[in-house]
Amino acid sequence: MQLTRRPGIALLLLTLPGVAVAHFQLPLAATTPWPPFRGTDHDEYEFKWPIRTVAIIGAGPSALVAYRELTEVGLKVRLFERDNVPGGNWHYTEEVALDAPVPNAPCPIGDFVPSFAPVGVELPYSAECEDDAEIRRDHRGPKPIWESLTSNSPSPLQQFNQWPWPTGTIWKVSHYGFRNYIRAYASYLHINSNDENPATAYNTRVELIEKRINAEDEEQGWRLWLKSLVPTGNNTSRATWWTEDFDAVVVATGRYNAPVMPSIPGLDHWVRRFPGLVRHSRQYRRPEAYANQTVLIVGASVSGSEISRDINPWAATVYQSFRADNDTTAHYRLENFLRRLPSNTTFVGELKSFLPIPEGTPIQSGLIELINGTIISGIDSVILATGFRYSFPFLPQYYDDTLYTPHEGSVATVSPFLALDGSHLRDLHLDLFYIRDPTLAFLGINLGTQPFSYSDYLCLALAKVWSNTAKLPSSQIMQEMHEELVEDRGGYGKNLQFLGPGRLTDNIRYFIGWLNQAAVEYGGKQIDGLPKYSAEVGRYWAIAQYGGPLTERPSVEDGVLESLGLTTASDSGKARQRYNPMYDDAW
Repeated sequence: MQLTRRPGIALLLLTLPGVAVAHFQLPLAATTPWPPFRGTDHDEYEFKWPIRTVAIIGAGPSALVAYRELTEVGLKVRLFERDNVPGGNWHYTEEVALDAPVPNAPCPIGDFVPSFAPVGVELPYSAECEDDAEIRRDHRGPKPIWESLTSNSPSPLQQFNQWPWPTGTIWKVSHYGFRNYIRAYASYLHINSNDENPATAYNTRVELIEKRINAEDEEQGWRLWLKSLVPTGNNTSRATWWTEDFDAVVVATGRYNAPVMPSIPGLDHWVRRFPGLVRHSRQYRRPEAYANQTVLIVGASVSGSEISRDINPWAATVYQSFRADNDTTAHYRLENFLRRLPSNTTFVGELKSFLPIPEGTPIQSGLIELINGTIISGIDSVILATGFRYSFPFLPQYYDDTLYTPHEGSVATVSPFLALDGSHLRDLHLDLFYIRDPTLAFLGINLGTQPFSYSDYLCLALAKVWSNTAKLPSSQIMQEMHEELVEDRGGYGKNLQFLGPGRLTDNIRYFIGWLNQAAVEYGGKQIDGLPKYSAEVGRYWAIAQYGGPLTERPSVEDGVLESLGLTTASDSGKARQRYNPMYDDAW
C-alpha cells in the first residue's frame, strides 16, 4: 500500500443446583412519550374481523416465541420458513450469497426476487426441475455469519426465558451452540423441521402477501402466495406454488437479508472486474481465504470490527476505512467498536472513489482515492461491512403502490409505509402493530436490543391483543403516539427503530403496565421484568470485552479521526448512548 499525502443492582449471582433465579418487576412508571393505555370502549381499536388463524413468516428466535404465545391463547398458527431448519441467522453454512449488485437492487427485491407459478395455471401447481445451485441458494438465503462467530452478549442475557441454558454454559457461545440451542427449543415446541408438525412449512418462501376482500367486498384477512422447493433426488427438486388465507400475519424475517452497497464512484466497475474479491461482509466465512493479503475493510461497526479481528492474524495488513460519526440521533457510536480493533490495524479515512483499472491488470494495481486526497494501492481484497436494509419482497405494494397490480379477490389500493431506501419502517404502533391494520405485525426490527428477551413482551402483546384480552387504542391515538415517538427519536431515518438500554427499559415498563393490567381485567398471564442479574452480568461482560464500561473511558474515535484529518460533531450535539452489549444484536 502507498500513502501519498442506566445503573443496575450490584449483585454477582452464582447459579447453584436447586436454586431458582428470581425475576423482578420493573416499576410501572415509564419515560416513554406516552403512558400505558387505559382506554374506554369509544377510544379502543375495533378489529374488522375476528382473529382465529395466524401466519408467522420466519423461524428465528422471535418467531418461535410468537408461536408459543399465540398457540397458548388458542389461535391456529402456521409457521413458514424458507430454510430447511429453524434458527434464523443462526444457521451457518459454507454457502455464500451471490455478489451484491452495485448500485443497490431496489429495496423491495433487495433480499430476493419473488417467484410465481406460470400465468394461467391452477393452484396448487408443481413442477419438477433440475437442481440449480443458484436457485436453491436464492430460495433458502445463506445467512450472514462466519465460521468463528460467537455471541456478542453473554449467554445468560441471550436466552429464552422458558428454556434457559444448562447450568455451567459458558458466556461466549459459538454460532454452533446457538444453532443447537434454538433447534432444541423448537423441538420442545414440537415445531422443529424433523417433527413433521402440520403447523410448520419449511423450505417454503412467502412470495407475496395481499389483503383479501370477502364476497361483500369488505376487507377480511390476508392471502399468502407461497412457494416450496424440496429436493426429490440427487439432481432434481420439486417446486410447488399455492396460497393460504389467514386472519393475521406476523413478519419475523429479520433485518439482515438485503445488503447495503455504498454509493462510491467506481465501485461498480471493481465489483464487475473482480468477482469474489470485492464482497459484502455477509459473504465472509473464514480468515484463511485472506492469508498474507492486504485487505481493505470498509466500515468499522459490528461486523466490520469483528471481521477485522478475525482476519488480523492471517492477513499481511488490514486497513480499516470509516467516516466520521456525525449522526445526532441516538445510536451506538462508532467509538464503541473501534475499541475492539487490534492495535496493528491501520486506519484510513472515508473513500472517495475506486479509480478505473485497465483491462488485463490485477486488482493490486488498482488505486483508491480517499476524501482527504490520499491514494491507496496494492489491495488484494475489499470487504464492504456497510450494513443492511429492511427488505420485505413479499410486501412490494407497501413500498410503492403505483406498480401494484392486485390479484382477484384482493384490495385494489394500499397505503405504503415501508421506506424505499430500506432505512426504517413507518406507521408502527410500539414498533410492532401496523397502525392502519393491526392484524399485520413485525418482530425483530429494533436495533439495540436482544430478540431473545424482548420478544417475550412483544409476543405476549400480540397474543393478548389478537385474542381480545388486551386492547389497542384507536387508530387516531396510535397515530398520535407514533408521531410523538418519531419526534422523540429524531425523525424518520436509519435509527428510528433503535432502542438501546434506556428506551428498552422504558418499553418493558410500558408493556408490563399495559399487559398486566389487561390480565387483571380480562384474564390471562402476567409478565415480569428482566432477571435481577441482567445489569450485573452485562457489567462484567463489558469489562471482559471492552476493558470496562465505555462511558467511563475516554473516546478513541475523535483521536483517530483527528489523525485522519476528520472531525466529529460536538458531544453536546450528539445523542450519546451508553453501549451495553446486552442490548446489541447487530452484525
